[in-house]
Amino acid sequence: MTEDRPIPLPGAIGISHVDCYDWPASDGLGGGSPHMHLACTEAYVVIEGSGVVQTLSSAGYREDELTAGAVVWFEPGTVHRMVGHERLRVTVLMQNSGLPEAGDAVFTFPPEILADRDAYAAAAALPDGANAEQAARRRRDLAVSGYLPLRDALRAGDPEPLREFHRAAAALVRPRVERWKTLWRGGALAAAERTGARLDALAEGDTAELANSRVRLAHPSRHGGYGMCGRRDEYEIPGTTVAYGGE
Repeated sequence: MTEDRPIPLPGAIGISHVDCYDWPASDGLGGGSPHMHLACTEAYVVIEGSGVVQTLSSAGYREDELTAGAVVWFEPGTVHRMVGHERLRVTVLMQNSGLPEAGDAVFTFPPEILADRDAYAAAAALPDGANAEQAARRRRDLAVSGYLPLRDALRAGDPEPLREFHRAAAALVRPRVERWKTLWRGGALAAAERTGARLDALAEGDTAELANSRVRLAHPSRHGGYGMCGRRDEYEIPGTTVAYGGE
């Protein structure tokens, strides 16, 4: 085992901190861009402030209160929208670190944009510099415009628009899945396999691996980037977390 071996976060998760956007959307609510992950479970650990997370899933429409100390998590296929009431700050934990940054997250843009990869990429992109906030607002508003019909249909007992969004999102990301497999094998799967190897060694009374333990400290590699849900402090931890370079 070499000294430059990266030390993953537990389970090779990803971590970031998000200050929820307070820009009012078309329905008057200040918050983030509704979106869905196709392969990753996500968790919010609320640090301060208050708000709600709105979710759309096979169980229907739901709102969960977000207050300091609360933890909420949702599986792939759950559309989620973070809404802030009072200076909401959340630590985000992501399964399969690297996959969300590689496109696992899909915005709830209107169907005509989801059906066109080039149009989707243009709508999701963020420029660097002074125009970043304007682009992030526009992207958020576009995602809300596609989200509200999904929410209203689900509230009315019609899950088909949400299912159609699932199908459109899956078609959009399909070309990326082989790369995702590579990231998963090198991250979350490799971390699980290392645990299995350690358990095998312990069963044999072999403690050599314990002598190689190390400690790593990380600080955010970027503060205040424009994420999906808010201004984002992110980490770049070799071997696990990949810093967002835009979404």
